[in-house]
Amino acid sequence: MNDKERSDEGMTIRRSVLGDAHVDRTVENLNDFNRDFQDIVTRYAWGEIWARPGLPRHTRSLLTLAMMVALNREEEFKMHVRAAFNNGATSDEIKEVLLQSAIYCGLPAANSAFHWAQQVIDSDDFASHPKP
Repeated sequence: MNDKERSDEGMTIRRSVLGDAHVDRTVENLNDFNRDFQDIVTRYAWGEIWARPGLPRHTRSLLTLAMMVALNREEEFKMHVRAAFNNGATSDEIKEVLLQSAIYCGLPAANSAFHWAQQVIDSDDFASHPKP
C-alpha cells in the first residue's frame, strides 16, 4: 500500500471511529504548522495501526481508553470514549476498563477517568448516541 492509499484508508477509519464532525473540525483547522502532524496521524495511527486485522476496533478502543488513563490525557480520553461507543463498546465494558485501570494506573487516574467518561455521556453532543 502506498502513502496515498494508506492516507485514504486512514481517513475512512478515522471518520468511522471518531465521527465526521470531529474529523471535519480537524480538517478545518489544518495549517502550515500542524498539517504534517495530522498527515502522520491519519496515515500511521489510523491507516496503519487501526487498519490492522489483528484486533477488532472495539478492542482497540478499549485498549486506547486504558492507555489514555495511564497517560492522564483528558481530551484524548474523552474523544476515545465517544469512539468506543461508535465501535460498539458498552458502558459496562468501559466501566470494567476503568476499574482495571484503577489497579494498574492508580486510583486517582481512574477516578478522573470516571468523571471524564460521565461528562461525555452527559454531554449534549453525545445526545445522538444511545444512552448507556
